[in-house]
Amino acid sequence: MQAILGTLFTWGMTALGAALVFTTKNVNQKFLDSMLGFAGGVMIAASFWSLLSPALEMAENSSLPVWFPASIGFLLGGFFLLIVDKILPHLHPDQPIEKAEGIHPSTKKRSTLLVLAITLHNIPEGLAVGVAFGAVAAGFPSASLTGAVALAIGIGIQNFPEGLAVSMPLRRDGMSRTKSFMYGQFSGLVEPIAAIVGAVSVMFIQPLLPYALSFAAGAMIFVVAEEVIPGSQENGNSDLASISLMIGFVIMMILDVALG
Repeated sequence: MQAILGTLFTWGMTALGAALVFTTKNVNQKFLDSMLGFAGGVMIAASFWSLLSPALEMAENSSLPVWFPASIGFLLGGFFLLIVDKILPHLHPDQPIEKAEGIHPSTKKRSTLLVLAITLHNIPEGLAVGVAFGAVAAGFPSASLTGAVALAIGIGIQNFPEGLAVSMPLRRDGMSRTKSFMYGQFSGLVEPIAAIVGAVSVMFIQPLLPYALSFAAGAMIFVVAEEVIPGSQENGNSDLASISLMIGFVIMMILDVALG
């Protein structure tokens, strides 16, 4: 239940970002790039402080080397997202439809491809929140409710520009404000679903928890390296995006350490 509530908050932040389409048809590119960089910093910090670090602590009582579960889970998370990225048809914001990726992307509408791109980002985020709350419910000593809440807050903050990244390009393409908003907020729907999967899996198969935490971390780092950072720097605002990334990292670190 707590995992669902956490991802409902993150979904709400996606909807809040998408709702900016009701106030304007265009958003300053520097603002967009800084928000994207900020999101990348939050995701990097969350990957370590909220996921990898607890995974390493949980593995201390295992018969395996401490680094083994975190390393295997981290790499599996990255490879999982790589495979999904190659299969799922999707289009990154502000890209022409000719640059759509995945299997047979030309058969999809631009709106659908944009939603699928952000949905791809949201899978590891929902998993991360679900696994974090699942660890609390399972009673692991290194898992704390405040840490899980901090993770949900951090991911919610970085979801704000993701909703905007879907709704604004659709509005510029001539779609109505209402439909642009609906497509933008819909991209966050996958997070509660992924959270349920993550929470249930660790509650019933507790030995998998270190692997599950690091899996979510690896998937998020893949998204940051493959999409978020390159996207934030392709419009000539690389310095602003880089500083924003550092600010996002620090804020997420403070949230996790102070609340966790």
